[in-house]
Amino acid sequence: MRRTLTALFLMATLTGCATRWVVDNNVSSHSALAAVAAGASYRFERLPSQQDDAAAQRALEAMAEAALARVGLRRDDVAPAYTAQIGVRVTSELSPWADPWLYGGGWGPRRGYPGGWGWQGAMFPPAATPWYAREVNIVLRELPSHRIVYETRARNEGPYASSTAVLPVMFDAALQGFPNPPAGERRVDIELPRAASR
Repeated sequence: MRRTLTALFLMATLTGCATRWVVDNNVSSHSALAAVAAGASYRFERLPSQQDDAAAQRALEAMAEAALARVGLRRDDVAPAYTAQIGVRVTSELSPWADPWLYGGGWGPRRGYPGGWGWQGAMFPPAATPWYAREVNIVLRELPSHRIVYETRARNEGPYASSTAVLPVMFDAALQGFPNPPAGERRVDIELPRAASR
C-alpha cells in the first residue's frame, strides 16, 4: 500500500504539483591539476564512433563547451593547451517506482490451466512511464604530452524525458570544483525552473 501511495504521489508531482525541478547528480572527479591558467584553451577530441553523427556530436559539444567556459576554459581549435573528450549515455529503463499491482496484475487461477494458479495480468507498467538513466563524462589531456590531467563523470536517473534540459546541467555538475574537486563520489544538486522539465 505504501508503495502504491508513493507512486501516486510521484505521478501527481510530475503532472504539475511541483514548483521546482532538481537534477540530482552523483559526481566522481579525479584531478592531476594544481591550478589552471586563466583562459586556458582546449579543443574537442572525438572518438571514431563519435564521428558517425557529426550534428549530434556538435550539439553535445556545445553543451559541454558552455559548462567548460563557466569554469574558465576557452575553446581554441588552433592552439589549445588541452584536449577535451566528452561522452554521453542515455538509456530508458523500467521505473523503480513501477508497481505491477497498479496495472491489473495479481495471483489467481490461471486461465486455460484448470486447477492451476499463477500470475495474471500485466507484469510491468506500460512504456508510457519510462525512467531515464544518464551519464556524462569529460577527460582533459594536456598537450603535447596527451597526459590525462582531469577526469570527471556525473550520473542522473529520473522520469524527465528532456535530455536537452538535463544534459547541460549534468556537465555543470561534473565540473563543480574544477580544477580541485573534492575527493570521492559526491552528490551535486542543481535546481532548474519548472518550465525546463517540459
